[in-house]
Amino acid sequence: MKYYLVGYMYCGKTTFGRKLAEARGMDYLDLDRAFEARYHYTVPRFFSVFGEEAFRKLESQMLRNTADLDNIVIATGGGTPCHSGNMDFILENGTAIYLQMTVDALMERALRSRNPRPLMRGLSPDALRQKMSSQLKEREPFYLRAPIILDGVNPQLF
Repeated sequence: MKYYLVGYMYCGKTTFGRKLAEARGMDYLDLDRAFEARYHYTVPRFFSVFGEEAFRKLESQMLRNTADLDNIVIATGGGTPCHSGNMDFILENGTAIYLQMTVDALMERALRSRNPRPLMRGLSPDALRQKMSSQLKEREPFYLRAPIILDGVNPQLF
């Protein structure tokens, strides 16, 4: 069994993924942390040095490296399912779980975060809301392809 967690940044993929893996006796992999370990750059630093296109290409390769893994929960990055046919790959290679949240709930978490995400850095609260709303509108059709959709505010283990 393999679960891929998808959803917008700040929806809780990492926290929920660890809990799900522990409850199911499965391994856990955070795709962003694996990227950072492999390429020796934090995701924000990689974005600033090489740009989003280079990141997305390597991120897709990292995702495809999970094809042969089993008994694992994999937390993807917020944009992972939306590029390079990645959602098709996820659906063909495991079970996708979408942690769904409203923009208001995401905003609350984003404003409390000590580590703003690369695409959000330096934005005013109004600009942040607009950016999040716009991106979520673009990304949600990919996320909604997941066969399991959970409330990201209080996801229940199954």
